[in-house]
Amino acid sequence: MPLQKPLKIAVVGATGAVGSVALKLLEARKHPADRVVALASARSDGKKLPYLNREITVHESRPDMFEGVDVAFVSVSATVSKLLQPEITKRGALMIDDGSAFRMRADVPLVVPEINGADIEWHRGIISIPNCTTTPLAMVLDALRRVSPVKRVTVATYQAVSGTGAAAQAELIEQSKDVLGGRPARPAVYPHQIAFNVLPQVDDFEADGYTKEEHKMVNETRKILHEPDLPLSATCVRVPVQISHSEAVQVEFERAVSPDEAREALAGYVGISVVDDPARRVYPMPHQAAGRDDVFVGRIRKDLSHPNGLALWFSCDNLRKGAALNALQILDEAVRRGSLKPTGQ
Repeated sequence: MPLQKPLKIAVVGATGAVGSVALKLLEARKHPADRVVALASARSDGKKLPYLNREITVHESRPDMFEGVDVAFVSVSATVSKLLQPEITKRGALMIDDGSAFRMRADVPLVVPEINGADIEWHRGIISIPNCTTTPLAMVLDALRRVSPVKRVTVATYQAVSGTGAAAQAELIEQSKDVLGGRPARPAVYPHQIAFNVLPQVDDFEADGYTKEEHKMVNETRKILHEPDLPLSATCVRVPVQISHSEAVQVEFERAVSPDEAREALAGYVGISVVDDPARRVYPMPHQAAGRDDVFVGRIRKDLSHPNGLALWFSCDNLRKGAALNALQILDEAVRRGSLKPTGQ
């Protein structure tokens, strides 16, 4: 859905991995350049970015830059989000936040529009975007629970380095060059070499042995689906891929669900494409998902360990539907519902 009017939109973190994609998506919609405010840290102040055959100037994310802004897309650290939020809110702008700062607050909607767009209606100035691994998983589960209630989920992720940011993307390239050139890799962003390696750690470990990322997947999925007691366990892994996260998922249902039933439900769900012909070596891959909007699902088969279980695999561009695209879709949904301003305003 195109934007309904030329809103003034601030993109905070405009020079980062997600912010750059947000600007590209706005450019594809031909959103007027004079209605876009590109913001970043002080070190990017004055930088020029191409936009609609011209350039827009990046400014430091100062409080006064939010004057007259209708919507602020924020893709920065949780610490910075928390600092900026009062300044954005008091100026009357809707804050759509990509970070973890507000996701689990009871008074902040956590939204994937295809699933729980109605939650936008009770926002109080902030709407959160889920983690880039949570969004596609929640969409797949939402499609499948329409066939039969979901009883239990286990998932293993294969996460691209762009989920960590532009510096991690550069590190993968530089390490790959070093290793291929016979030189030792020099980890900086990650604790270990990422080139030609996988790291079974995304974010810091908690006392129970799970990482913060794994807990995010569990808690956020439950909140989005409105299923607070859904049994779900995750193992998150960083892989040497630039863009697109993939996930291997096992789902247990209340009753036996055939692969054909699952394919039909998934194929009929907005934002999901079924790519599932393994006999011809056709299945989702991160390379093919990069730069595309859908969640691509395949390898749909019976789970040999449970009579009511299915196993499947999917890939999704983590910078698009996993972040920037979902933000724009939240804005579209807020406009459609007349919910740009907080409830009661």
